[in-house]
Amino acid sequence: MRFITGIFGLFWKLYIALLFSFFAILFYPFFLILFISPNWKKISFKLFVVWSWVMRICCFYGVKKIKDSNLPIEPHVIIANHRSYLDIILMYSLLPKKPFIFLGKSEILNYPIIRTYFKNLNIPVFRDNITKAGQSYNLATKAIKEGWSIVIFPEGRIPDNQSPIIIPFKDGAFKLAKTLNIPIVPITFTNNFELFSDLTEIFGSARPGVSRVYIHEFISEEVIQSMDIKEISKLCYDRIKEPLLVEYPNLR
Repeated sequence: MRFITGIFGLFWKLYIALLFSFFAILFYPFFLILFISPNWKKISFKLFVVWSWVMRICCFYGVKKIKDSNLPIEPHVIIANHRSYLDIILMYSLLPKKPFIFLGKSEILNYPIIRTYFKNLNIPVFRDNITKAGQSYNLATKAIKEGWSIVIFPEGRIPDNQSPIIIPFKDGAFKLAKTLNIPIVPITFTNNFELFSDLTEIFGSARPGVSRVYIHEFISEEVIQSMDIKEISKLCYDRIKEPLLVEYPNLR
């Protein structure tokens, strides 16, 4: 049975990869036009929302918001556990009303078409270059002042193990929120790793289904300012981990 599900998962990943490439090329001319002017940048976000919905429909992915708390009115930092590239695909249609950009690893710039999308709308982080890392922080600060929220996966990567266990958080998201005095919105994806495992897992699980999502109560500026970075990190870690402990009791 595991062999059969592994083969199905492989073909499902290939199917999604083909769809992703097709829509990336299809949307490419429209984004190129929108990237001409910085004033059109937020229009491109709406196009990403459309892309997210199209991918969801064509890939048969539903979303069940088990918890759907209100978002802050002002720009904020959005953090989530990261177990699947599906996290990124779903994020736009999950939070379509308040424009955001991703702060993500610079390795994404190695992919030709994706590079154009990422560098024009999102912020790459060069983790091995202190100078460029500082530039990424300045760009994030500028984006927040322009009304954008920032999405960060504080684990820094998709862990190698195919499980819901989250690894320790890096401090960047919490330093950004505390320095700029903005709220943090924690989000938990509980089963995306089952719906679309990491691409390095050749025969890892991949199938259509319903993504279970918890949008937690945001952590206010007042709470953030009353804590140090490690305390904020632990608060967010525990809040994101809580639904995983409920759905996967073996993690306790």
